[in-house]
Amino acid sequence: MNPEQGTVDREGFTLRMKDLCELTGLDRQVIHFYIQQGLLPEGRKTGRNMAYYCEQHVERVKLIRKLQHERFLPLKAIKALLEERDDAFSIDQQKMLADVKHHLSFLRDVSEHPGEREDVNSVHKDRARETLHVAHALASSQLGRGDFDGLVAAGLIGVSTEDGVEKMASADLWMVELFAQLRAVGFSRELGFVAHDFTMIDEVISTLFRKEALLLAQRLGHLPPPMIAALVESALPILSAALVRAHDTKVRNFFAAM
Repeated sequence: MNPEQGTVDREGFTLRMKDLCELTGLDRQVIHFYIQQGLLPEGRKTGRNMAYYCEQHVERVKLIRKLQHERFLPLKAIKALLEERDDAFSIDQQKMLADVKHHLSFLRDVSEHPGEREDVNSVHKDRARETLHVAHALASSQLGRGDFDGLVAAGLIGVSTEDGVEKMASADLWMVELFAQLRAVGFSRELGFVAHDFTMIDEVISTLFRKEALLLAQRLGHLPPPMIAALVESALPILSAALVRAHDTKVRNFFAAM
């Protein structure tokens, strides 16, 4: 098991709990909680109160913390993501996808792109972690606080409070902006439209993505990771355009048949 691999290799268990704590910067209570919640597999037990861990445990904990503090995902969502990945892909496929990840330009640190355009209205970003202030996101999008809280409650975006300031992942700003646009054109709360309605989009896209990722792993696994990454990046705008056109066609055909 590691961030890209779901099962524990039974070799290399050389770390004690105190070592795991030192390497991850977490208290043993937090690590035990991760184990209890099924986020982290148990170590190799050598006694009732003694277990050894491996480097993969360290990487898994770091991934959990990264998803918590950079994507602001709740533990429940992180567990679902990890379980879905572990269930869908073999260890070899997970390793291949992990190798591909390092060659995808859109996953590189934003500091590698010094010329990147600033957000409009000077929305504050923490460049190292790609965050922005919730207050600035609401002001720039003109979305009401109640609707924003609805998106959070639906699990569509996450929020973290640091030094009394609410922050969100800048990658989630599009959700706030698009929901504000729907409100602006008339899809009001009075008509029954709420933030939770957006979950149907998330469900459809999640199902589609699972199939896409599995197809990619099955069909392209024999190619070098840089080549796979190049194919993925070339296909993304094409597939995105196909989704928009397909949805538009479905709507037109539906009303044409009325």
